Amino acid sequence: MPNIKSAKKRVAVIEKKTSQNKMIKSAVKTAIKKYNAAIAAGDIAEAEKLLPVTVSAIDSAASKGILHKNNAANKKSALAKKLNEIRTFAPAAKEEPAPAPKAEEVQPVAEEAAPAPKKTRAKKKAADAE
Repeated sequence: MPNIKSAKKRVAVIEKKTSQNKMIKSAVKTAIKKYNAAIAAGDIAEAEKLLPVTVSAIDSAASKGILHKNNAANKKSALAKKLNEIRTFAPAAKEEPAPAPKAEEVQPVAEEAAPAPKKTRAKKKAADAE
């Protein structure tokens, strides 16, 4: 136990900051758990809504020095990667083939005019000059 007044104050300040840091770390972990739960449930809309909230919590902790900036970047990258993976695999599994249009509903498309031939004057002039 410190005897000097300034040392006693430092102990009190450190305890206060430690509890604040624990609170912020806990909030980050909770946000990540909620996001991971949405991903595990396959709820893309909820995950997309939670991603900015979670990234914001991670950035806030990193700016306060609670998380190292590289650690925060790795966490954000992992979160985005999970969302991108579920986006790519979920639509392929959930897509149903669209019903084919009926013949009477299809309207004929007007034929497009053939594109005009490209002019190659520059090559001919260069060949004539030689």
